[in-house]
Amino acid sequence: MPYLIVAVALVGVLCLLNLLLTVGVIRRMRKQAASAASLPHMEEGLAIGEKIPQFAATTTDGEPISDELIEGPSLIGFFSPSCQPCRELMPRFIDHARRTPAAVLAVVVTDSAEEAVADVERLAEVARVVVEAPHAAIQNAFQVAGYPTVFEIGADGRVTDNNPVLPATVSA
Repeated sequence: MPYLIVAVALVGVLCLLNLLLTVGVIRRMRKQAASAASLPHMEEGLAIGEKIPQFAATTTDGEPISDELIEGPSLIGFFSPSCQPCRELMPRFIDHARRTPAAVLAVVVTDSAEEAVADVERLAEVARVVVEAPHAAIQNAFQVAGYPTVFEIGADGRVTDNNPVLPATVSA
């Protein structure tokens, strides 16, 4: 009989601990959901036909660049050194940039300048390159939420293609 009482008490304690852990997990999930809801919502990027928004930045060469300085057709790509799809797309982007008469801007998004060195060297051969932190000016202007993202801008300063992989005009 004493073993039965101990066993019942032990099961009761385990059930109480399980209940406390479950309540803790639910509270944590509610807290995370509330903090995620307070973050600013970023769209998938500018839609076709939208005009380039105002932005200003400085390239890795120290050249100022802004929406006003991008004239005519342009190719604008956003890459992150830590993203595998960016590594897969970058050679195609560079190849396309070599063949296009359009101005090319590449934005490397990273928290660490050292992490961006290799990508900047590769992209600087064909593009003006800007390195900026996540959620910085150019990304916010173009409403970029994921990487890689590529925009093709027409002569009128409007987005003509916003395929997140590469614009449709790129041949394989």
